[in-house]
Amino acid sequence: MKNFTLGFNIVVAVAVAVLFYLHFSSSNSGSVSTGSTKAVPAGSFKIAYFETDSIQNQFEYFKEIAGELEAKSQSNAKVLGDMKSTFSNKYQELQKVASALSQSELANKQQELMQMEKAFQGKEKMMSDEMQDEQFRKMQDVKKKIEDYLKEYNKDKGYAFILSSSADLMYLKDSSYNITQDVVKGLNALYKKKK
Repeated sequence: MKNFTLGFNIVVAVAVAVLFYLHFSSSNSGSVSTGSTKAVPAGSFKIAYFETDSIQNQFEYFKEIAGELEAKSQSNAKVLGDMKSTFSNKYQELQKVASALSQSELANKQQELMQMEKAFQGKEKMMSDEMQDEQFRKMQDVKKKIEDYLKEYNKDKGYAFILSSSADLMYLKDSSYNITQDVVKGLNALYKKKK
């Protein structure tokens, strides 16, 4: 779950950085191009924000995705735990009977244990890679749903920027520009419609 949250925060941080870069790199004397035909005088734009942790805790789709990822993580841990337990049992069994085995039998058993360990490591890496890919894809989907909703939400609001507030990104914020409740309510309403 921590990796999931970290991944979400990283995606949001990159998005904010890109927005700031695009905004400040396209500035010219006195006006800022917004990508459309109208020019906005510099300094006259509105910024709003929403709390990332509130989205994570209150957006039903996000909670559903987090639950699915947590269940998969637990399932993976069980599979790996079973494999590790089987390996451990075989190892202990070999320890008990090692003195009674011939040199070639002992070598065969040791080879079998090495193959089991290699299989475990391969399975662990495969599951970890799959989990990271799935987390990334699902977080991109959550991010897209938020972006799509915010585009619609902002049609009549006129914000130049809507940022995600995260403790490591924002140092000052005026709560009168906090739109978190609007965003959570709108996202949940949209998600219920699509179910």
